[in-house]
Amino acid sequence: MPELDTIRSDFGSRTSGPLALDEYQKFARRTYKGDLEGEELFRFLLLGLHGEVGSLLSELKKKQRDRSAYVAYSRSAVEETGDVLWYLANVALVAGIPLSMLAETTALETGSGATTFGELEPQAALFEEPASNAAVQEALLVLAARTGDIVSRFKEGLAGSELHAELALVFAAMVNAAKLAHVSIQGAATANLSKLLSRWPITRDYGQLYDEGFHPDEQIPRRFAVAFRERQVGGATYAFQSINGVNLGDRLTDNSVGGDDYRFHDVFHLAFAAILGWSPVLRSLLKVKRKSDSRVDEIEDGARAQITEEGISNWIFAHGLRYGAFEHVDSLDFALLKTVQEMVREYEVNDRPLWMWEEAILAGFSVFRDLKRNRGGTVEVDLHKRSIEYVATDSSGGSK
Repeated sequence: MPELDTIRSDFGSRTSGPLALDEYQKFARRTYKGDLEGEELFRFLLLGLHGEVGSLLSELKKKQRDRSAYVAYSRSAVEETGDVLWYLANVALVAGIPLSMLAETTALETGSGATTFGELEPQAALFEEPASNAAVQEALLVLAARTGDIVSRFKEGLAGSELHAELALVFAAMVNAAKLAHVSIQGAATANLSKLLSRWPITRDYGQLYDEGFHPDEQIPRRFAVAFRERQVGGATYAFQSINGVNLGDRLTDNSVGGDDYRFHDVFHLAFAAILGWSPVLRSLLKVKRKSDSRVDEIEDGARAQITEEGISNWIFAHGLRYGAFEHVDSLDFALLKTVQEMVREYEVNDRPLWMWEEAILAGFSVFRDLKRNRGGTVEVDLHKRSIEYVATDSSGGSK
């Protein structure tokens, strides 16, 4: 169980063997990053549980409607099941009820009194492809009804033994739905923790730079500064980038009707290099492609990788502008980060966690806003510190 071992290590746990119900619940609680407490927290988690059950039903509906065309069902069914489990585990914990007690309370065919997720799985189960038949739909509707009962009765003061009994019924319905859908509850729990640690790590480890073992001539410079300046050429405003007075790449315009300062978008390539240690585009511009390894040169530093990076830069730029270039924003939504990670699935940077992508994107936008506000300036990149910073320049091009 290498993935589970990694998860336990991240949480500082020395436990071994199958993932225990109460162990997962403890880990799940540590990944909650909000500041709510008491009844307010319980209400938030309860509504989240109800919403995630709805999301699970929505995924089933898509599969039943689009059938073989909806190829994401397999992965989404596991992910949504994990999300339901996370909210249920935290709801129970706030209520002072261990998950193992919910398993013990309910007469589950797959393991009354279970203490690990493995004991809840059907014997010799083969979780090849999640099912989406009528039995699964009925089981999910029961899960939704059980969850809805708790939400509606919570207003009436549901607590104590009655709350315990209701949560046990939700737990049983969830396990039954997972069984009928051929979804491994243990796999969903493990994947859920892995996803959450990718987004909200216990400790932040940037990992080794991808070109660490290559000759310095094939490495992105560890420290450098790029000067951005604007100039009018033939009635159009261009942005020029340079390092030590030598132009870097082509002059850029916004290439748009309204003008949105896209000409400064190379800052995102710098941010990717600084935080992620990855930028095929910058490698090409700086002529530091890893040509000593033909496979790396062709795949990781090649044209397709560069196009992918440009696509990500363009997409997040457009997305960010819809939200004021993410000013006063310190957290990005899961959907955006997951989409970006999906786009680089075939490349080395696929191993970078979601939190690093978030940091790179927000850092890039922070410097972009400074460049836009000051109509240019100098951007300092430090791969050792994994940082990118804006430094204003005077009219002669020097740092202030």
